[in-house]
Amino acid sequence: VKTTERTRKRTPNNKTTTGFRVSDELWAVLQPLLPVHENRHRFGGGRPRKPDRVCADGIFYVLRTGCQWKALSETGICPGSTAHDRFQEWVQADVFLHLWGAGVECFDELQGIDWNWVSMDGAMTKGHWAGKKIGPNPTDRGKAGAKRSLLTDGQGIPLGLTVAGANRNDMKLVRATLESIVVERPVPTPDALQHLCLDKGYDFQEVRDIVAEFGFTAHIRARGEEAQELKREAGKRARRWVVERTHSWMNRFRRILIRWEKKPENYLAMLHFVCALIAFRSAGLFG
Repeated sequence: VKTTERTRKRTPNNKTTTGFRVSDELWAVLQPLLPVHENRHRFGGGRPRKPDRVCADGIFYVLRTGCQWKALSETGICPGSTAHDRFQEWVQADVFLHLWGAGVECFDELQGIDWNWVSMDGAMTKGHWAGKKIGPNPTDRGKAGAKRSLLTDGQGIPLGLTVAGANRNDMKLVRATLESIVVERPVPTPDALQHLCLDKGYDFQEVRDIVAEFGFTAHIRARGEEAQELKREAGKRARRWVVERTHSWMNRFRRILIRWEKKPENYLAMLHFVCALIAFRSAGLFG
């Protein structure tokens, strides 16, 4: 996708991307997290190693557009095989996990994480591989699919994330999702409780026990209960919708709409990259 000269003149301060490339602002945060390599071929001689910035542009392009790695070569950004190899190097080094943590910390410093009311919910996507953490999707005629379980703060900032097969019940992912919180969490106190909002899919005693173990105060609504209560108490604020909105934000990145990655760690890294971008943008830094 090419950005026209007219568009570039109209949006000269686009801090997110330019023509689906990593911006200078984002690169300044990403570069220090990358593993250090000598800029030469690993076997001696040969072509020099492709610059990390070029590979980062290619990885972002795949994430944003959802194109195949091989198709990336046709864009002129970066050879698809090179970008994919570099992506896997960075996955092994937890680069995208650290980037997500940096984004959430940045948001906390500039805006402040709302730990008072957090929300959790799962979302199912299609899957085209028979790899690990793939299962039959009960809402898609048993076709292969994946599920992501997401924890957000009161403003919808991603705080925790785990993945599983689409047939995995939401309540079975509560512990893993809470354990995946990417930043240090303040200790709740009687004067500063931390409430966790959950839908009817979490209405189990096991969930309540896990939530209490982590120091959260559970708010689990049965079918229709929340709607009736809102009618009785005009002006009462709904809270769980923020996690659903964040799932919608994530789906704007076309690569994760369908799980193409066979390795679950690669799929999770793509999700970490998306969570990082949401956190940075919500902090007001990129876009």
